[in-house]
Amino acid sequence: MSVPLRHARITSGAMARSSLSAAETEGRFEMAKEFVERRQGSFYLIGSRVPLGVIVHDFKNGDAPETILSNFPTLSIEQVYGAITFYLGNKEEVEKDLIERHQIEDEFIRTHPNPPGLEQKLLARR
Repeated sequence: MSVPLRHARITSGAMARSSLSAAETEGRFEMAKEFVERRQGSFYLIGSRVPLGVIVHDFKNGDAPETILSNFPTLSIEQVYGAITFYLGNKEEVEKDLIERHQIEDEFIRTHPNPPGLEQKLLARR
C-alpha cells in the first residue's frame, strides 16, 4: 500500500482499543494518524525537531522502538512506531531523502574544514 508522504496509516484490530478514534470498516478497524512531515527539505516527526533519518538509522542498526525512545525523551512510543511504520511504507522515498541529506552534509564538511589544531586541542582537554 502506498502511503502519502505526510501519513502513516496503522491498521490493526488490537490497536482499536487505544484512545484514538477508530472507524470500523468491514469488520476491521482502521486508524489514521500523521507522524511524519516534510519540512526544510527533509522528513521530521510531527511536533518535534527529530529528523526521521535518526529514527531510521537506529532502527536499521537493530534498535527496538523502546530503545530508540530512550534516546528521545520528548517523543512518545506511538511516535516512534509511527515513524518506523512510515519508513517501511515509504522506504524508497525515505532512502532517497537520506542519501541526499548525507550528500549535503558531506559537501558542507568538505567545504568547511575544522581549523588546524582543533582536534588536538579537544583531545588534550580530555
